[in-house]
Amino acid sequence: MFMYPVDEEINLRLVTERDAEEIFQMIDASRAHLRRWLGWLDHSMKVEDTKTNIKNNLLLFLTNEGLDTAIVYKGKIVGKIGFNKINKANQTAYVGYMLDEAYQGKGIMTRAAKAIVKIAFEEYELNKVEIHVAAENDKSRTIPKRLGFKEEGTIRSAEWLYDHYVDHVVYGMLRDEWN
Repeated sequence: MFMYPVDEEINLRLVTERDAEEIFQMIDASRAHLRRWLGWLDHSMKVEDTKTNIKNNLLLFLTNEGLDTAIVYKGKIVGKIGFNKINKANQTAYVGYMLDEAYQGKGIMTRAAKAIVKIAFEEYELNKVEIHVAAENDKSRTIPKRLGFKEEGTIRSAEWLYDHYVDHVVYGMLRDEWN
């Protein structure tokens, strides 16, 4: 199983079906907060939906097309981070993340994001990592900025969120820019 120690408080580990209940409960507890930024929440209304998503992500992992990890903070799953997609031809990973609202402000996501970028460049030997963030999601936009990503542009009306479109700001980092 994939397990990556970030520091003394945080580990990243591959999400498996046995995590479905805990992940669903984490999502459900932060549903109102996460709904502002994640368009799939209405398709995850029960544990079985979470299990289906986990199975799909495990298939992506097995074919080296994705990586879905739980952020385990002091033994508890508090979020997820990973490669939503790996473009093998261009050697690019597209990172996505979410964090339980109750655990924001502790530096957890910045540390987890730094680790996932390191995994992309050192373990997967990819050339580029991209993070796409809703333009108005200021908290999420601070993550790539803290890590030294370059703002590459804005995709207008990039995503439909329930009743409106949101723009995405694209951040990128190349392997030779990573320290």
